[in-house]
Amino acid sequence: MKIYNIDNPEKFLDLVKQCKGSVELVSKEGDRLNLKSELTKYLALSKLFTDSTFIEEMELIASDPQDVMLLMDYMMEGK
Repeated sequence: MKIYNIDNPEKFLDLVKQCKGSVELVSKEGDRLNLKSELTKYLALSKLFTDSTFIEEMELIASDPQDVMLLMDYMMEGK
């Protein structure tokens, strides 16, 4: 799934932490990074602070259907 316009990365990562299954970020090169990993989380945040604090688009893969719904709610309603 594609996620757009993340203007609060910390809130988004807190949401990912609530997910029951794995949530992976797919890089432009096709690599999959586990967003529930603390190391990946810190790398992503450091990249955000060096580039910008706004993510226009990212591709995610969530393993649990309930997590997909949670992420969709965040996208649609800003929960």
